Amino acid sequence: MTAGGSDLIPASQPADAPAPATAAVAGAAPVAPGTSARQGRLRRLPVPGWWPLAAVLAVQAVLSLRLVRADTAFQDEALYLWAGHLQWAHWLHGAAVPPFAYYFSGAPVIYPPIGALADSIGGLAGARILSLAFMLGATTLLWATAGRLFGRRAAFFAAALFAVLGPTLHLGSFATYDAMSVFLIALAAWCVIRAGERGEATGWMVAAGAALALANAAAYSSVLFDLFVLALALITVFPESGRLAARRAATLLTAVAALLIAGLLIGGSAYLSGIERTTLERAAGTDNPLTVLADSWSWAGLILALAVCGVIISWASRQGRAQTWLLAILAIAAVLGPLEQAHLHTTASLNKHVGLGAWFAAIAAGYAIDKFITTAPAGQTRAITCGACVIALAFPLALGASQSWAFATSWPNATSFTAILRPLADHGTGRLLVEDPSIAEYYLPAGTQWQRWSSTRNIVLPSGASSGGPSSAAGIAGDGNPGTYGLHIEEGYFSLVALNFTDTTPLDHDITADLRRNPHYHIIRVIPYGIEIPPLGQGTYVIWQYKP
Repeated sequence: MTAGGSDLIPASQPADAPAPATAAVAGAAPVAPGTSARQGRLRRLPVPGWWPLAAVLAVQAVLSLRLVRADTAFQDEALYLWAGHLQWAHWLHGAAVPPFAYYFSGAPVIYPPIGALADSIGGLAGARILSLAFMLGATTLLWATAGRLFGRRAAFFAAALFAVLGPTLHLGSFATYDAMSVFLIALAAWCVIRAGERGEATGWMVAAGAALALANAAAYSSVLFDLFVLALALITVFPESGRLAARRAATLLTAVAALLIAGLLIGGSAYLSGIERTTLERAAGTDNPLTVLADSWSWAGLILALAVCGVIISWASRQGRAQTWLLAILAIAAVLGPLEQAHLHTTASLNKHVGLGAWFAAIAAGYAIDKFITTAPAGQTRAITCGACVIALAFPLALGASQSWAFATSWPNATSFTAILRPLADHGTGRLLVEDPSIAEYYLPAGTQWQRWSSTRNIVLPSGASSGGPSSAAGIAGDGNPGTYGLHIEEGYFSLVALNFTDTTPLDHDITADLRRNPHYHIIRVIPYGIEIPPLGQGTYVIWQYKP
């Protein structure tokens, strides 16, 4: 075992060895017999070893950038950016803010303010490009991690497979905390692998723990993947010293736990309640578990299949139990998120969890491709085999490009709705009931007056307190209480009501019946939105106005 390396890395292909000068992926062509070493060096092109990574990042950036302006903001994007702007107003001017911590699935003081800064600079496109920067960073860290474990060629294919994945490209153009979480989990994994076998490596373990804690705070569900970072800390040094592996794992766990506990103590009971509602006691959905697994397979099945092949190759070639176990754990990461969501019967946010698991599995997939290439005889045959594998990446690239476009255009365009609602909301002071109001709150100046806005899940009272929310069994995203809404409509509490009969359909019909019973409410606009959905036709927003 070499100092600073890992016994998981073949001695013939050290992770930090310089790349061949002619080609970092395919390898240099051998010098013809009788040619001097000096002449051979003169024939080689001075290609830097990082050019394959640069090519991968360029392709990823181009494919994600084409999605940045594909559609108006998604509900989650609008919600987090709007919340970030309000948070800055609170910090700078003492303005009141809604109780975000009670219903956000991530700490509202981490990603939302960062995203709001990018939004202030470049609008929604700026916030989405910030996510692209995080995803490009995750790909770079994947390259570095896989390179230290299995060599540069494996790193190239691992990074390339992950970079063109549909969920990866989508998260690179999606202004939510997900891209930030993926980057921080990747950073933690890299810190663990970068430590090598340098004794206790306390600094690296603390750095990994800090990255994990920040990722968990930004997105509570990311805590599932802490297990894989911990496994990396154990397995990479376990063959050398089980006691050292245990100490490293203990340091990592202590750092994560200490930082998260400190954050909860600072945040208070609101954060504990938010974690319970959105993560620990999340209400089950109605989607078929087989649908969840089928969708996951369509997005990341290739990476999972290659990762499983990597496990089999390592086991069959007797590469060592530690390496085989490591590859198996990396492969399992690809199915953890889908299995959890299949258990909850929901496809909501599934592509995000698939993308995070695929980051780990891509390392094993890159190893499998590298081993396949090395089965070819050294020289021209191996170079041709490697080139063929590079060309074969065209299939996942085309698939990922198509899937990511579908992800980025899967919600209705809100341009016409916000244009019509703008004068109605901005030129009045009355209270508004809007199904899914985050879009309007983000785009309209009146959105800063958050006490005026209620949704079909919760009514905001003049004091800013909440009323009429869903039952605990329905979860925070369930329909509001019909009776409470009926009482407020009877009293003329809302000056405008906008319903689209999509997310809270049963409640929408109850509210409509209440509106019809009150003679002071009248339909003033019916706004088409979205795409044609046979046989229902095109969706519409129905706007009612209170006219006493």
